[in-house]
Amino acid sequence: MSPATRAETMVFAASREVEDGDSVFVGVGLPNLAVQLARRGHAPRARLLYESGVFGARPARLPISIGDPCLVTGAAQVLEMPAMFQYFLQGGRTDLGFLGAAQVDRFGNLNTTVVGPDYRRPRVRLPGAGGAPDIAWNARRTVVILRQDRRKFVSRLDFRTTVGWAEGGRSREALGAPGGGPTRVITDLGVYGFHPETREMILESVHAGVAIEEVRAAVGWDLRLAPEVRVTPAPEPEMLALLREEIDPKGIYLGRPSSGKALSGPSTSRS
Repeated sequence: MSPATRAETMVFAASREVEDGDSVFVGVGLPNLAVQLARRGHAPRARLLYESGVFGARPARLPISIGDPCLVTGAAQVLEMPAMFQYFLQGGRTDLGFLGAAQVDRFGNLNTTVVGPDYRRPRVRLPGAGGAPDIAWNARRTVVILRQDRRKFVSRLDFRTTVGWAEGGRSREALGAPGGGPTRVITDLGVYGFHPETREMILESVHAGVAIEEVRAAVGWDLRLAPEVRVTPAPEPEMLALLREEIDPKGIYLGRPSSGKALSGPSTSRS
């Protein structure tokens, strides 16, 4: 088997953020791969929540959207969308939320609205907020996962769609946000944490074959480094096989076409 790609290492690193028994708000794409991988390994009791109103989802294949019917089959509960947000998010019952973004700044604030300085005539108009602001505001912790380049890691967002650590320091706390804030930003180059006092993003590890200079070149500010920048652990062979052969066999998100079985739910009991 060929070594893990950067994208596969990114998904594996994100999967390690899931704890067994977590209730996890999941989107489609890379976060979905990460949570499915975690459930096959160290977190079999993790419960998947989708903003369309599904709790305890056990998708029989890779869902293509949050409204994919495969999310309902075998789910523990199906709710109206407002009830999902009111009970699980605003009610403080979400342990972890995965988020993506078009832009992220040094304090983990996100933009999914517009790219360009003029809101009325932007260079790119993006899908918008969706459930991300509520997830970031209320979840006990959030993890951002995205592919990295300088256009995405910006010193100043073109639009702040979703609050992370706001202006840094205690500014999020001053806003009254009940959730715990972002804990990790995971990209195809490395893994970032946040300084416990300033709340500024800090590079903690780089993926195999990635130089720190390459990471710096893909960040739009003077990047801070952890005292020891490590190499991100690569997926074990069995985890890599799961990603390639079962979870994303067609390479829809990982870009690795391969033969394999369709995604099947883990044979573990719900908690």
